[in-house]
Amino acid sequence: MHTAAQRPLWQTYLAFLAPMVLSNFLQSMSGTLNSIFIGQMLGTQALAAVSGMFPIVFFFIALVIGLGAGAGVLIGQAWGAREPHMVKQIAASTLLLGALIGLVAAVFGSVFARQALQGLGTPADVLDDAVAYARVMMCIMPILLVFVLFTQLLRGVSDTLSPLLALVVSTAVGLLLTPALIRGWLGLPQLGTQSAAVAALAGNVVAIALLAWRLNRAKHVLAPDRAFFKALRLDRWILAKVLRIGLPTGLQMVVISLSELVILSLVNGHGSQATAAYGAVTQIVNYVQFPALSIAITASILGAQAIGAGRLERIGPILRTGMAINLWLTGGLIVLGYLLSHWLLALFITDPATRAQAEHLLHIMLWSMLVFGFQALVGGIMRASGTVLVPVLISIFCIVGVELPAAWLLNAHFGLQGVWMAFPVTYLSMLVLQSVYYRGVWRHRRIERLV
Repeated sequence: MHTAAQRPLWQTYLAFLAPMVLSNFLQSMSGTLNSIFIGQMLGTQALAAVSGMFPIVFFFIALVIGLGAGAGVLIGQAWGAREPHMVKQIAASTLLLGALIGLVAAVFGSVFARQALQGLGTPADVLDDAVAYARVMMCIMPILLVFVLFTQLLRGVSDTLSPLLALVVSTAVGLLLTPALIRGWLGLPQLGTQSAAVAALAGNVVAIALLAWRLNRAKHVLAPDRAFFKALRLDRWILAKVLRIGLPTGLQMVVISLSELVILSLVNGHGSQATAAYGAVTQIVNYVQFPALSIAITASILGAQAIGAGRLERIGPILRTGMAINLWLTGGLIVLGYLLSHWLLALFITDPATRAQAEHLLHIMLWSMLVFGFQALVGGIMRASGTVLVPVLISIFCIVGVELPAAWLLNAHFGLQGVWMAFPVTYLSMLVLQSVYYRGVWRHRRIERLV
């Protein structure tokens, strides 16, 4: 795997990116298809019961993704320094912490599921179904969080193919089992709203087993072998560094999700057509945003490996190559989005007036995904050295101090399209502030290994 450093950077990027972008696409498609199964086979009330759990599940996944981001930087640096024993120690400690977080979620989530869902305002007519689904979902949390975390850690050693294969398996098992458990096919029990959660558990267990077999067979540095299990302990020194990088990233994700709720409330004020347009535009934008985020993650891991190897002169080329790939890949998707916008929106919206409104909103926002990708890249390069707090504070400031006030003010002046104008304003602010910090402060710092 270390031979990647000798290839042209753009080839290393693309070899890393292709499986990651496919993984993100699969995750999105899996969630969409599961919602379709539940909505079509069990009805709208069942879909409402399942949807009520999303904020709780997202909180724990955001926390674990933050942990994975922190551990990924440390693993990247240790891998770049050719220290496989340190890679194992970091991964083992982080996975153990992730499993413990999952166990806490399982215990408290099972006991307090009803109170939590009542607190979130779950409608009374779907509360019992929502509680039944929530209890199963919280019980599978340890397995789910370990699976999400493990796939992130593998990317720290430039392995994006193993997570993709594991995700293909878990998605396939989940999508086959969900309708089978809803209908009780092949003698299986009919589990109603709990079907998707049980299917997700089965998918994750099968995928983790396959992943363990594949890694052990290949004598992979992160194979769950005897040395890996010996390293399973909560190493306070390692976890302090993981949390220092990871917690701000997790916090940023939570702030983004809360801000989306505020934006949604502004959109809802314009009626159900506006809400439908919001949902359709968000679906399309996500498929452009995922590759932009994947390029930033790739830059962060390649940067961490360069720092670990003592090759600081590679940081500049890694950033410039990422910028060029963002321009061509994200830019190309944006051009496709504009050209195919009418057809793409027709997949979600049948009403011509709503579709026309959604198309106008998509055209206002879509180009800003290029700016989003550039600012994410600058932040990703700084994260490679463990510099996380200031870039995250810049992002949070732009969300709370720019996006929300701009959305409110522009909504008052321009109506619904004003809400969408707030996104380009926010991303441009992020790019300017991240670039100023990168050029004015970060580039003049002494960059050292964290592990």
